[in-house]
Amino acid sequence: MIKPLFIDLYSSVLILFLLNMGLIAGERLPEVKKHGMKLVLFGLLTPLLFGTLGVVVGSVVGLSLGGMTLLGVLAGSASYIAAPAALKSSVPKANPSIYLGLALGITFPFNLIIGIPVFHQIASWLA
Repeated sequence: MIKPLFIDLYSSVLILFLLNMGLIAGERLPEVKKHGMKLVLFGLLTPLLFGTLGVVVGSVVGLSLGGMTLLGVLAGSASYIAAPAALKSSVPKANPSIYLGLALGITFPFNLIIGIPVFHQIASWLA
């Protein structure tokens, strides 16, 4: 009885939520530039650091090449859904242009284009 409300609606609500976050991040991305290059470098270097750490931990616990790569990707990515929502509710005065613009406008594309291949390469060296 609850399937139409909780299962079927989930994808639609998630799409609307992600669309809303993307629109907010896109229109506020120029505000990230106002906060300087340090913020942009943080959004680019932190995923590499934590992703590499994730790959190393995966290697230590004995994961496969794919498992190490996936753990690196997960460790290197910001929580694109949960973190901005949690920050919005826990710190209401926080500037959404910083946390949304950085997570969705800089870190997410960086991880897709550069992060995943880098983590896979590091994992293949360690495998």
